[in-house]
Amino acid sequence: MKKTAVITGGAGGLGLALDHALRAQGWHTVLIDLPGPALDRLEASPERSLHGCDLTDTDLLQAVCSEIRNQRPSIDLVIYNAGITQIGAFSETPAAAHRNVFEINYFAAVEMARELQADLRASKGTHLAISSVAGFSPLFRRTAYSASKHALEGFFKSLRSEEKPHGVSCIIAAPSFVATNIGNPEAREGGIARPGSADDGVDYFSPEQAAQIIVKGHNRRQNFIPVGRIARLSYLINRLSPALFERIMAKKFARD
Repeated sequence: MKKTAVITGGAGGLGLALDHALRAQGWHTVLIDLPGPALDRLEASPERSLHGCDLTDTDLLQAVCSEIRNQRPSIDLVIYNAGITQIGAFSETPAAAHRNVFEINYFAAVEMARELQADLRASKGTHLAISSVAGFSPLFRRTAYSASKHALEGFFKSLRSEEKPHGVSCIIAAPSFVATNIGNPEAREGGIARPGSADDGVDYFSPEQAAQIIVKGHNRRQNFIPVGRIARLSYLINRLSPALFERIMAKKFARD
């Protein structure tokens, strides 16, 4: 019987790349995304299920999780990939935009982890959170986004120690700049935009490349997966000298 991987933000660039990579290794994938054109373009199959859901609606989230539970023999991997970015100075970011980023990037993931906690304990499965370089370091003009990813990492790092006795893993993947929506930012009030749409990134790489690294890290049971050269260098420099990292980062982004 195929193992089941649930992927939020499954109709987007990285979500679809993770879907393809996992199905190639024999997984059944369950893709969750907002109802709309991106999800409508996809087809369900014996190897892939589709569910439309606004993850910030707790009642809908619970209903979808219950439906997945009834359809699949086990839930073995949950990838918390859904998210939005926010670009702009804090002085220009409305409080509502800041809260919106947290609702999607942090609280939606927490509520899904709560809902599927027992299922992953039963399968001795894995929580896999898609964070960012902004989850362990500062990032210029992205205060809300960085704060939400710091919170996401803090939650799953702490949850790891609670779930370990139950045989459950908690993995954090931290991509740098994945080119999923370049040139199509669809920016909304407060600088909120689709992930991967910023044009001021460094050393972009494809969703397919990122997915291969993430799946390989999952298979190796890595607790932390830096995704891409910039992510690896950022992690090392930030650990060795946070002040040096901040100077390099601020100089690069201020120049751009």
